[in-house]
Amino acid sequence: MSAGPDSAPHIPVLLGAILRQVGEVQGTWLDGTMGAGGYSRAFLEAGATHLVCVDQDPLAHDMALDWVGDYAGRVTLVEANFQDMDQFASDLDGVVLDLGVSSMQLDQADRGFSFMRDGPLDMRMSQDGPSAADIVNTYSETEIADILYNYGEERQSRRIARKIVEVRKGQPFETTLQLVEVIESCLPRSKPGQAHPATRSFQGLRIAVNDEYGALWRGLMAAERALKPGGLLVVVTFHSIEDRMVKRFFQAHGDKKTRVNRYASEAPVETDAPFQVLTRKAIGPDAKELARNPRARSAKLRVGRRTTAPARDIEASDLSMPMIENRS
Repeated sequence: MSAGPDSAPHIPVLLGAILRQVGEVQGTWLDGTMGAGGYSRAFLEAGATHLVCVDQDPLAHDMALDWVGDYAGRVTLVEANFQDMDQFASDLDGVVLDLGVSSMQLDQADRGFSFMRDGPLDMRMSQDGPSAADIVNTYSETEIADILYNYGEERQSRRIARKIVEVRKGQPFETTLQLVEVIESCLPRSKPGQAHPATRSFQGLRIAVNDEYGALWRGLMAAERALKPGGLLVVVTFHSIEDRMVKRFFQAHGDKKTRVNRYASEAPVETDAPFQVLTRKAIGPDAKELARNPRARSAKLRVGRRTTAPARDIEASDLSMPMIENRS
């Protein structure tokens, strides 16, 4: 899920559009980004026999204890990254992925995701491994600039990286607002209605800390392996790079021979392609949803149905995934 700090919590984005695309919900589904459990509970209520609920954030699993009891015997909680789903799930009837950072994470200052709240400069979803502070305090100016530009699409990345390296010589970065102050000093003051100046930089750092693009690339392939013929892959993205990766995955692994009618039979199709693409164009929120939930404004939905064709890998470069050379 993707949200801003003042967004309404726990509202599943594009849920109505998803259920219209899916049709009758049945069998075993996997929610690869459980968060507060909005999609999981919706799919259970819609008729799923069983939900495998996956999240790498321990907080999500603590929160799940408040609702899993309502679905006794129908929920399996797995603390893992969805990129590994085929290691613990198979023959799935559906996989749903709602990408990004959730409002519950942004609302906790001590997680370090929000540029609106002061807290430790962390940003680790799994609460393990190098943090955002480790990046800004130890990476080279070029490495920091590459992260901000390629992952955050920040056009002033070099100026910001140069200032970060200059400032850290006197004092290492420890908190979110320390970093925000530096970013703001490098950019023009935002006008009313514009995004906060730190938005893109914080996005880039969060994606780097959690290897989000790598997880998406590997997760799409894992979903392809874990789905049964006829199973559905449902992906909701929140910015252009994610959507481009999902679009190109379905283009490369989708059946190009026939136009797909989502109301047609759900019987597995015999084709060389692993998926039938059910959404030739991404589906966005309608006016009613935007009025109820403004954080849905950038959301895009794409859906594919698994065929009988064998799963096959795809190179990250074929998805136009931003590539940053790993540190040695």
